[in-house]
Amino acid sequence: MSQSLFLVALVVDDYDRAKAFYCDALGFECLADEAQPEGKRWVVVRPKGTEGAALLLAQAAGDNQRAAIGNQTGGRVGFFLKTDDFARDHAAMKAKGVRFLEEPRHEVYGTVAVFADPYGNTWDLIQHSS
Repeated sequence: MSQSLFLVALVVDDYDRAKAFYCDALGFECLADEAQPEGKRWVVVRPKGTEGAALLLAQAAGDNQRAAIGNQTGGRVGFFLKTDDFARDHAAMKAKGVRFLEEPRHEVYGTVAVFADPYGNTWDLIQHSS
């Protein structure tokens, strides 16, 4: 049996706002943006050139879902963006307005810095040590 994690739902306030951040600021590719019944959309983004997991940008419906926007992982870093060139991606992301919450730091496992998406979800940009 073979299994893999291919899609993770991320609750957002607006499809277009979320798609713009992930595709324009982070450079992800849009794999799907399809209309669904009741005004919903199936919007899937993923880092370019990868076969890894993608994000389903799921617009909040109802108070419970709206309350989860930006806090899906209870305030801890919940998403990890791996890079092969930390300096390149860090500079490009900063130039596009991505808000980093700390300066890059060097850990035993690699170089890392925490950034936030427009909703407050926190991410690690990380380049693992060789």
